[in-house]
Amino acid sequence: MLPLAIPSPSVSGFDLGSFPIRFYSILILAGVIAAVWVGGKRFATRTEGGTMDDMVNIAFWAFPLGIVGARLYHVFSSPSRYFGDGGDPLDIIRFWDGGFTGLSIWGGIAGGAVGAYIACRRHNLSMPVLADALAPGLLFAQAIGRFGNYFNQELYGAPTSLPWGLRIDAAHLVIDPATGQRFAEGTLFHPTFLYEALWNVGAAFLIIWLDRRLRLGHGRVFALYVVAYTAGRTWIEMLRVDPSSTFGIFGLDVRLNVITSLVLFLGGLAAFILLGRKHPEREDDARRTIPVESDEIVPA
Repeated sequence: MLPLAIPSPSVSGFDLGSFPIRFYSILILAGVIAAVWVGGKRFATRTEGGTMDDMVNIAFWAFPLGIVGARLYHVFSSPSRYFGDGGDPLDIIRFWDGGFTGLSIWGGIAGGAVGAYIACRRHNLSMPVLADALAPGLLFAQAIGRFGNYFNQELYGAPTSLPWGLRIDAAHLVIDPATGQRFAEGTLFHPTFLYEALWNVGAAFLIIWLDRRLRLGHGRVFALYVVAYTAGRTWIEMLRVDPSSTFGIFGLDVRLNVITSLVLFLGGLAAFILLGRKHPEREDDARRTIPVESDEIVPA
């Protein structure tokens, strides 16, 4: 009798005629829709005259540049897949193979930020207000997108005997970095996709609550998003066993994404503190405290 475990899906997509549809792609698009909806609702309440259309216009710039950034960071962090033995550099531009696999969240955020900045400039919108409005939606989007890893049976964690261990099909087992041999069939693994999804949803609701209670603004909500996400990503990344670029630090091989998470955590924490000292009030609160000059003509 097999031990209690989370089963992996038997399929990762379906064919619509001769066109393959991957669940990963559907989940990424669903995440984008969730981020736009949550961000648009929040943006409309934080910006005078702001509408959902503003967030949709921003998404038209942020989404494609986010895909480009996500792909470039993935290539940077896993160069052997494209430039090593048997690698093909042309695969860099085939990001759609496997249903949008081979994309990195760090590059996606960076590329999406560039697209959002361009859109804000074109439509005369405030980038800090936009970032604060969008922050919780990004976490919801990332939580949805992580289930794409579940359907692809990828990016799972180390072996575990916990009752919620994830069962992986033989075709998707990776090399054990400790032994150099492929993991044995029947091994159960930490479901890191589920850990991160739950962490992101919890962090999103925490940020929404803190934003309402403390009335954060001027980019502080986004800084809090960076802190919350990277805090979880650090320990979850340390559980993963998939191939990744590593750097030797104090005699330990540390994954690139762990280093990135720690650097961004410290940067987000510093930004949250410094912005709070410079802008203790939210933008709309500050406007309410500015006296309005009257245009009424007072007779002499």
